[in-house]
Amino acid sequence: MKHMLTVVKAGGRLVEDDDARRAVLDLLLRFEGPLVFVHGGGAMASALSRRLGIEPRMHQGRRITDAESLQVAVMVYAGWMNKRLVAELQARRRPAIGLSGADLDLIRCRRRPVGEVDWGFVGDIEAVQVEALQPLLGAGITPVVCAITHDGRGQLLNTNADTIAAAMATAFRQTTPLPVRLVYLLDRPGVLRNAEDDRSIVPLLSPADYEALNDSGAIHTGMRPKLHNAFAALQAGVDEVWLGNPDSIAAGRATRLVQSVTASTAAP
Repeated sequence: MKHMLTVVKAGGRLVEDDDARRAVLDLLLRFEGPLVFVHGGGAMASALSRRLGIEPRMHQGRRITDAESLQVAVMVYAGWMNKRLVAELQARRRPAIGLSGADLDLIRCRRRPVGEVDWGFVGDIEAVQVEALQPLLGAGITPVVCAITHDGRGQLLNTNADTIAAAMATAFRQTTPLPVRLVYLLDRPGVLRNAEDDRSIVPLLSPADYEALNDSGAIHTGMRPKLHNAFAALQAGVDEVWLGNPDSIAAGRATRLVQSVTASTAAP
């Protein structure tokens, strides 16, 4: 894969299931150039919450994070999940370091205000300091960044990992001479015209195409926030944005976001 600075995001089954996680980590080794890996771990956080007697609460696919749920999220995202990913990258001889958004003042957020929903300790991004990662990237180290951020006043916050990945890719595009690629890893091979048919991949997805698919009901509710973040990164100047599973990304058969269908179809 061509030399670029790449931000890869994976979550859910892709980082929690052993076989799926191996495929993700093996894919990371294929990217040429500096790499940042952003991860979630929501299903594991939900499972631990239930074991502790704390019932997870969601709204439109997003997690409501009260004080107890925040403690669980920090334990899972910044602890077990983050360090396991780092250890497994090290086993592949890929130097890595695990970070949260609080480390190095990497991702500063504000607590989401109460509106129709009280989201609790959910953070919306205010600033991303990717300059702090440049010495690590220059030394060939892969930062593994979890979805825990902070507000600059000592409060940890839970922030959507898809949003973090898009914001980091955008910030890198503004601070590095390298072209920047954003990759969202999915369970499916890409954005599909028919959710029941993995062969119905949309190879190039423009904003107009997305609206048409969304209007037709082809876009699953849970995919909409991800695509919103992905298109926001593309509009902000990120050079390439891809969505697919490890196999389709490696083969260049995933979905690439474009401004229009006349855009380049170069493989990742």
